[in-house]
Amino acid sequence: MRTHAQAVVIGGGLVGCSILYHLAKLGWTDSVLLERSELTSGSTWHAAANIHGLHDSTNISRLQHYTMKLYRELEIETEQSCGIFQPGSLYLAQTEAREHQLRLQAAKARRYGMNFHEVSRDEAERLHPLVDFDGIRCIMFEPEGGNVDPSGVTHAYAKGARQMGAEIHRFTPVTGTEPQADGSWIVRTEKGDIRAQWVINAAGLWAREVAAMAGLELPLIPTEHQYFVTETIPEIAGLGRRLPSVADRDGEYYLRQEGLGLLVGAYERDMRFWAENGTPLNFGHELFPDDLGRIEPNMMRAIDRVPAVGAVGIRRVINGPMIWSPDSAALFGPVPELSNYFCCNGIIPGFSQSGGLGRLAAEWMVEGEPSMDMFGWDLSRFGAWAGKAFTKARVEDQYSHRFKIHFPNEERAAGRPVRTRPAYAMQQALGAVFGLNYGWEHPLWFAAEGEAREETAGFERQNWWQPAGREARMLRESAGIIDISNFARYAVNGPGAQAWLDAVFANRMPRAAGRSCLTPLIGKRGGIAGDFTVTCIAEDEYLVIGSGMAERYHQRFFKAVPLPEGTSFRSITETMSGFSVAGPRSRELLQRLTNQDLSSEAFPFAQSRRMKVAGVDVTALRVSFTGDLGWELHCAEADQTTLYGALLDAGRELGAGPVGGRALASLRIEKGYGSWGREYSPEYWPQETGLDRLVKLDKGDFLNRDAYLAIADRPARSRLVMLKVEAEGTDATGGEPIFLADGTPVGHVSSGAYGYSVGMSLALGYVEAGRAAPGDRLTVAILGRDHPAVLLDAPPFDAAGARLRA
Repeated sequence: MRTHAQAVVIGGGLVGCSILYHLAKLGWTDSVLLERSELTSGSTWHAAANIHGLHDSTNISRLQHYTMKLYRELEIETEQSCGIFQPGSLYLAQTEAREHQLRLQAAKARRYGMNFHEVSRDEAERLHPLVDFDGIRCIMFEPEGGNVDPSGVTHAYAKGARQMGAEIHRFTPVTGTEPQADGSWIVRTEKGDIRAQWVINAAGLWAREVAAMAGLELPLIPTEHQYFVTETIPEIAGLGRRLPSVADRDGEYYLRQEGLGLLVGAYERDMRFWAENGTPLNFGHELFPDDLGRIEPNMMRAIDRVPAVGAVGIRRVINGPMIWSPDSAALFGPVPELSNYFCCNGIIPGFSQSGGLGRLAAEWMVEGEPSMDMFGWDLSRFGAWAGKAFTKARVEDQYSHRFKIHFPNEERAAGRPVRTRPAYAMQQALGAVFGLNYGWEHPLWFAAEGEAREETAGFERQNWWQPAGREARMLRESAGIIDISNFARYAVNGPGAQAWLDAVFANRMPRAAGRSCLTPLIGKRGGIAGDFTVTCIAEDEYLVIGSGMAERYHQRFFKAVPLPEGTSFRSITETMSGFSVAGPRSRELLQRLTNQDLSSEAFPFAQSRRMKVAGVDVTALRVSFTGDLGWELHCAEADQTTLYGALLDAGRELGAGPVGGRALASLRIEKGYGSWGREYSPEYWPQETGLDRLVKLDKGDFLNRDAYLAIADRPARSRLVMLKVEAEGTDATGGEPIFLADGTPVGHVSSGAYGYSVGMSLALGYVEAGRAAPGDRLTVAILGRDHPAVLLDAPPFDAAGARLRA
């Protein structure tokens, strides 16, 4: 066994073997995989191993299609069978909402050249004569859908990795992982120790135990999961071909051919947790006792749809463990608090995703960043606030509603609240309906008396649409008070503060007290890793404000630049709160609460000062994400309720009041402002987002400057644009494909909303450079159906910025 390796992968299941294979493929051929038992132990060996390409997330669809194509290549490369069956998959919609979901996925397939299309009932009956299609509104077919052999695929990855020089050691449990001063690790085993530059936790059911060796707690919990295989079905035996799988998610089961019978699996409402406090170390290829009674309702729906299921006996029942994250997506990426420690855990549809996850993990470690934006799966989306109670509540919701549609903008209540601010109770009394942002409860909208205080969820405009419009119009006509406590805040202090910030961010940092700047953070491939507001509070003292949901994510970048001696950097998010006061009467509102001169001459746009508002010490910044006249007021959390009460009282006399996040989304889109995780991500270059004007190459070195220089002179691949869409009753939300009038795909929507103050449905998105100009007619596939749109030459609200600077 090697004593030194570039990387040590812990876990010999499907995903661990894929990561090892892809690391070797990118040149790290001295990598080692350690497995405590046999390869495929844990969850891999008993998986149903279905494969499918389509997902609500476009990047996950791309990842899954890569995986499905890779299996054929693996077989050729390794001469190891992957047991691939691809008779196709039929997707059924019993409800209007499911039809919307399938049609949107079909439109995305059209955008990215994937094969997923609608078929008639006659064609569906020809493809699968055992299915009763009565009551089905829409049928989609994915020709590449099917299943693989769990053992075959895992051993193909393993063989491919070995062929390139990587090592695999079975029956070699890891007993410790110890960080070293130079960022490397000592991985301890009973057979000897390995010094590794990177450690990869791909330990599946034992991910929590492996993480604990490094002092890390992962938000994961296992559950039981059952499927059964029927005895031989005569109709299948006589058919002479393999039947496509059936995805009847409204029926809450999945179904495919297995041998000459059918395999039926279910995610039942009466679910069961397992090994809540730790996975037994001696567990391996065991199963749990059958408990089919719990999935009987799902089974009966499957029998109604495919009567042949109920006409034969059950040959085999599998009841085995799966391990889940709070949102059922992978915990993926380097741990921000540790050096060179990578996680890939909590993967549910592993056989659809193993190849893509392995490739992106290898890219992240070898090249410094994955080629696709994976923020939605980045483990940094959860912090220490995602404890055991939260994880358990969310996993129960995810498992028991596995096939429930995740609607755009949907907020689920399970496990909440976790983190609240002092003003939470006040906001509840005002009718606030809350959303979750990195654990924090924040107001989405405020229900008036007699309005429901719970959101509905769906693809079309929901019950919050009217209240959000009321709030948006109030702010545009008078003023609004927006809780911005969920922003991330950082304090940088000391003689090297300005120099350190200049070394981190791409823009030139303000030198004089009271000055602010907007700045991008550049990623390893030259894209946008973040956008921030940096304010010089006083000499050697700076306030940095960024996206709250990306606070842990951005730790990786801040850690990459050493702090000068005597200089400190710390998060102050938990101890500070804040409000944005914006709108044409926002100056009048604030002037009632302070003696400071707020005129434009005394307090210009993009400047700041410390002052008192209603007797509360605040740091006031004259900026506004609404695109209107406004200020941000940042105060100590202990003063939040005092400040909020005073602002509400002063606003009431002016016809102003609280405004939530739903209205803010509309307001910023009207102005054409981008948002992190939507318009801004590492996949987009500064010149494509319009942020290249904020990159100052003449100031000297900054984080990933060379990466930016490598792409700075390249022509933009696409451009961030604004579209006016002809839509009634629904709006774009993000991810919808954009087509030319002749049907040629040219882009996608990044954000969408109805612009209440401009009276139009709007979408921000990326369109391939040179393919469309202002005034051109395009189409946007909202709910999978083409809606006419026109490309605007400027934002419809205050394009010149006169109100912002008034």
